[in-house]
Parts: sequence; C-alpha cells; structure tokens
Amino acid sequence: MADVAEQLDTAVEIVTPENIAFRYALAGPFSRLRAYGIDLAIRLGAAIGLAIGAAATFGVIGLGGFGVGVTLAGWFVLAFFYGGVFEAYWNGQTPGKRLVGIRVLTIDGRPINGVQAVLRNILRMADMLPFLFAEVGLLGLYQVGLWTMISNGRFQRLGDLVCGTMVVVEERAAIAAVARFTAPQVLEIAAAIPPNYLPGRSLARALMAYVERRGQFSPQRRNELAQHLAEPLRGVLQLSADVPPDVLLCAAYQRWFGERVENQAASHAA
Repeated sequence: MADVAEQLDTAVEIVTPENIAFRYALAGPFSRLRAYGIDLAIRLGAAIGLAIGAAATFGVIGLGGFGVGVTLAGWFVLAFFYGGVFEAYWNGQTPGKRLVGIRVLTIDGRPINGVQAVLRNILRMADMLPFLFAEVGLLGLYQVGLWTMISNGRFQRLGDLVCGTMVVVEERAAIAAVARFTAPQVLEIAAAIPPNYLPGRSLARALMAYVERRGQFSPQRRNELAQHLAEPLRGVLQLSADVPPDVLLCAAYQRWFGERVENQAASHAA
C-alpha cells in the first residue's frame, strides 16, 4: 500500500545534507503544455514582428532576400535559445512557466545552471519527434517527450533526463521565509546550543512545523504543545529545566535554520 501511495503522489522529497527535507509538487504534462503554449505564442509574436521589421527595412532597398535570411536566423535563435536564456537568468523560469507557476530545478532541488538550461531546451527537438509535414510547416508531435514523461516518476522528458533536471510547481502561498527570533532569551539559549549538533530528519521537520504554526496558539498553549518535543531535546542539549519549552524550540530553530540562512546570505553577499 505504501508503494501504491507513493506512485499516486505526484511529489518528490529532497533531503539536504543537514537532514532538512523539502517536498516539491511535480509539474505534469498539462501544466507544462500550458507554459509551452504561452512561450510559443511569445516566440511567434516576436518572429512575426521581426519578419515585418526586416521586410520593411530591407525591402525598400531591394534586399528582400536578405530580410528573409534575417527572419530565419531570428527564428532559429528563438527556437533554440529562448527557453535556455530565460531559464538561465530567471532562475529556471520562462515567461510561460512564470505565468503558470512552475520552475525548473535540478533533481537534488538546486537552481539549474546555464549549461543545463540551454542544453535541455536544445534537446527539445528530440522530444518533439515524430515530425509532421503540414501546410503550416514542420510540426512536432511530442510523442517521444510525452511517453518519456509518463514513464518515469518525475515527469522528466529526454532533456530533463540528460541534464538532471525536473519541473516543479512553485507553490507561492506555501513558501515562507525562515522565521527569525530577536527575543534576548531566545538568542541566549540559541548561543548555548552546541554548534556541531545537527537535528535528525524527523526532529527537523517537527521543529519547522511547530515554528510555522505557533503563531496560531496562545503562549500557554504553545508551551503545552512544545513540551513533548522540548523534553528530549533538553536532555540531548544539556540545558536547564527552567527554560520554557516554547523558548527552547524557538532557540533551536534559530540556531539550526535562522543562523544558517543568515550565514549563507552573508557568504553570497561577500
């Protein structure tokens, strides 16, 4: 039953080296198709504008053929590098993906780099197979990409499999910044926690869940809820019994998550 539930759940869980688990909802074929349709409309609009501009510019001086060449070169750039450039500079998103609310990440949950962004979009040509010659031109039926996506657990097309990427739903409402505590007692207890001690996976998830929801309860109710998690934590960290449970959990959260985020931000700024 657990295996069946895992297959039906279109989500993937990434565990960091610090035993912090992040859960991402995978973007399926239909949401990705909507994003692709928006991006295709943008590319077609840009190509039409380029064609009109090239015809108007070069046609009046008798270089209509050169204008056609410029249009074809522009369409080549749009077809192969539009998605790669946007995903490289927009943190895994194109305009279509941003409007739909999906994003490209690596399979271990990190932002993609420029090589991955460009290569996965160039390999889209393989995903478009087989091709159909119609009156409007060469059309990709995307059968290879579609069957590849539905045959693996992360909805990865060929470009994703080669580049080690996946597309996830960006749940804006569910993503919150790491909470920061400034109360002197919390900071004092946080400083007393050994820096070399890292929480286990279940403890880290429980601690994050508590801090996320503690604002919904009164101070007395917070201490009642925190007591169950604070007692074993107090013994491991060898802290005094007079520290309120809520303060202890907030201090542990600040030590393990808040300070790590601040240190990462400082290193990026440097």
